[in-house]
Amino acid sequence: MNKEIIQTEIQYKAVRSSGAGGQNVNKVATKVQIQFFVEQSNGLTADEKTTLFEKLANRITKEGFIMVECGETRSQLKNKELCTQRLFMLLENALKKDKKRIATKIPKSIIKKRLEDKQRIADKKENRKFRF
Repeated sequence: MNKEIIQTEIQYKAVRSSGAGGQNVNKVATKVQIQFFVEQSNGLTADEKTTLFEKLANRITKEGFIMVECGETRSQLKNKELCTQRLFMLLENALKKDKKRIATKIPKSIIKKRLEDKQRIADKKENRKFRF
């Protein structure tokens, strides 16, 4: 993943934000939306693109882009920076290799304890039976 190339491929769009801002909220578009087209990206390899389509299937639209938006602050510039950080975190987490699980053997002491508990319960139930 080449961040410099991806940075140039991101499309920014400023829209009106809800929330705090007073009179400013009706005048200035401070909320930022990012669109990143995965298929057309030159900053990703073919393997990375397939991995993104598998892991981020619920985040990628029908048109093939990832959309991230931020309207937390009153500053458009800060929202733009937050959006870009979120996009890169999203991409990095999706491209991170999952650790392979190593199967471990059950210790003999645990097996022995389970069998002893099982026998104890069986003895308890056996003693409940009424005998003449």
